[in-house]
Amino acid sequence: MEKQPSRSEAFALLCEYNKQESLIRHGLAVEAVMRHFAEKSGENIEKWGVIGLCHDLDYEQFPDQHCTMTRKILEANNWPEEYIHAIVSHGWGICSDTEPIHYLEKVLFATDELTGLITASVYVRPSKSILDLTTKSVMKKWNARSFAAGANRDVITKGADMMGVKVEELAEETILAMQKRAEIIGLKGNL
Repeated sequence: MEKQPSRSEAFALLCEYNKQESLIRHGLAVEAVMRHFAEKSGENIEKWGVIGLCHDLDYEQFPDQHCTMTRKILEANNWPEEYIHAIVSHGWGICSDTEPIHYLEKVLFATDELTGLITASVYVRPSKSILDLTTKSVMKKWNARSFAAGANRDVITKGADMMGVKVEELAEETILAMQKRAEIIGLKGNL
């Protein structure tokens, strides 16, 4: 029988399959962003947060089977298909055929890569803090494709288009969301 996974169950599962601090912090960052967008749109904050937290569940142990193994792990843990579909859809066109349809899925698709670009932008700041990071600063790095090369700008652009927003607007909201959890995601820096 499917159950609604709690945040504590989701975090335990994330830590069971991921030992690298950077991957755990990435999960926490995407959770923060998903919670922010859920709150903004009047959606279920806990559900969105859990989905964001576990979106890269299989990445450390099964990078070549990303999303495929997540589905198997979550099915074995009796997660609802709606949660699994949302998580698997963030790999659409890269490692998954599951297209993001619902707003939740579009937000996850659009912001996953963007949190990586934002995090990299924080690391090169003198303060090492997201608290003084501006959208303008991130957008300056946007065109330098060699900077945070792993953050796929095409995916971010496609996701923003699917959400019906400009990349700058998406970046601004994503920064704001990450600022709310700066300490938890390890981006408080010297501030």
